Amino acid sequence: MDELWTQIMFRFLSACIGASAVVILERMANRKLYLHYLALIGAIALGAILRFWNLDLKPLWMDEVITAIFSLGKSYNDLPLDVVLPLERVSEIFTVQPEVSCSEIAKNIASQSTHPPLFFCGMYSWLEWLSPLGSEWVAKLRSPAAFFGVGEIVAIYYLNRIAFFPSAGIIAAAFMAVSPLAVYLSQEARHYTLPMLLITLALLGLMQIVKDIEKRQKVRFWVLLGWAIINSISLYVHYFCILAFIAQILTLLVLLCWRRANILNKRQILLAIISCTSIVAISFLPWLPVIFHDYNRSETSWLDSPQNISPVYQTLISWLLMLVSLPVENQPLAIAVMFGFLMLLFGLWVGWQVFKSLRQLWYAKSTHLATFTLLSFSVCVLLEFFAIAYLLRKDITAVPRYHFVYYPTFCVLLAASFAQIKKKRERKNSIVNLQSSLFLVFLVGLFSCVLIVSNLVFQKPFEPEKVAQNMNQNSSIPLFMVVGYRDYQDVALGLSFALALEPLREVRKQGISSSYSSSNIAFFKQSPDFAPVLQKLSQLPPLTATHLNLWLVGPGRKRRDYPQQITISQEMTCSIDSLQHYRVGVPYQLYHCK
Repeated sequence: MDELWTQIMFRFLSACIGASAVVILERMANRKLYLHYLALIGAIALGAILRFWNLDLKPLWMDEVITAIFSLGKSYNDLPLDVVLPLERVSEIFTVQPEVSCSEIAKNIASQSTHPPLFFCGMYSWLEWLSPLGSEWVAKLRSPAAFFGVGEIVAIYYLNRIAFFPSAGIIAAAFMAVSPLAVYLSQEARHYTLPMLLITLALLGLMQIVKDIEKRQKVRFWVLLGWAIINSISLYVHYFCILAFIAQILTLLVLLCWRRANILNKRQILLAIISCTSIVAISFLPWLPVIFHDYNRSETSWLDSPQNISPVYQTLISWLLMLVSLPVENQPLAIAVMFGFLMLLFGLWVGWQVFKSLRQLWYAKSTHLATFTLLSFSVCVLLEFFAIAYLLRKDITAVPRYHFVYYPTFCVLLAASFAQIKKKRERKNSIVNLQSSLFLVFLVGLFSCVLIVSNLVFQKPFEPEKVAQNMNQNSSIPLFMVVGYRDYQDVALGLSFALALEPLREVRKQGISSSYSSSNIAFFKQSPDFAPVLQKLSQLPPLTATHLNLWLVGPGRKRRDYPQQITISQEMTCSIDSLQHYRVGVPYQLYHCK
């Protein structure tokens, strides 16, 4: 009877969804396969929870404000400069500009930013679809990065499954789900997780090309074409994808030269690769003049020149942050040193485990090709990073988030190393130590992610929340924040301070929420010093307040540049409070006015 019922169900399912799908269902009935995909679903679910948890807890910082401006279909020309703006109206700036085309957004990006336009076009479509954004607009702004971060978990699984074996794919998905750096990037309203996802998909294509060359002695056209399309799209998402594309080309060339004795149709394969590479290069030609113009823009001048071997240890620190992130920012020295030491010990232990296993992956015939390909890609990207640092004098290694370019291969090789340990110890029937090691790496990553989403680790640059708390020392006195800006980045920085300050200025009176209408913000151009800002302040219309706390933010200024007294509206005198001077990358000073 059971056999008859099985035959009936098989025929029914075959008619409904096809025989091939039924075969897949039959295979999934196998316990190991069931547990395998259950683990994958668990990794995806955990990764999604970590990425969307407290998504709007941290305040927007300068770069995220810039993302918001262009993603809402606006430009710097739409910002309220040289006027006094009530603080509660700052959020009105961050509303969707209706009926803006991608070409208009690209035009704004080309003239006022240093990034390709495709990410911002996609963001505009997303935010326009969700419009009106309402009070949860920060979470909606950051949610695409979180979605792409979840997609990266799936992509890294398939990359490691194809490159090595299924268990390596599961471990890679789990590591990516709880990677501190990946979760941090997924909660940034910036274009890091999308290019990382595209790079992973491109590596997936690269790995398939390499395997085709090795096994089939040819490359399939649709694989090459898909690989070229993904790389073309990535170039219009982030400029650093150019580094990833060059590294892929170099990896293929090294492979063709190194294994030329085993490749029969080397000329035809090389011609096909050159053709697809040319397609990618030609597709980027329209934007090429813009990238040359962007290189000399002031927005990139903040990157310092490298100091001796600083790019080396900065890269090692970024590797460490991919594994573990404990609270060392704004902590007492003793706590920072203790957590830093624990992070170092953990990193050394993981590094030793990976080093031993990578040697086995390299020498094993079944995994040598994949290991060679992924290592070659990583080494090429790192050499490009060092070349930019030492030759172009812009040390991009100092910024951990920029290491997203090769982070997929870092995660893949890390997972493959632990999977190799698993296979070796399974043959010896001793997997207790392996399970302990995997659990420890997973648990440390998970704990680090909880700290990140709680705003204890990877705190926002320029600390908008701390600045707002310092400025809101006495909420009963009207507040006036004046930003003396040099460029539009300073304006975005001031807006990030204002967004963090506005909720703190709200008060409740008799159960009714209200805010001080006398809390204002203004942006005045400083060139070359504070003199134009002071002149603008003296020419303001008379203020209704009799007392006022004036906060003067002066990017690029030093403490001695702040005058002892300032006049507002030619009738209110402001005296400096020498005890209330702060600096978080930029200085800001309190004046008491009456």
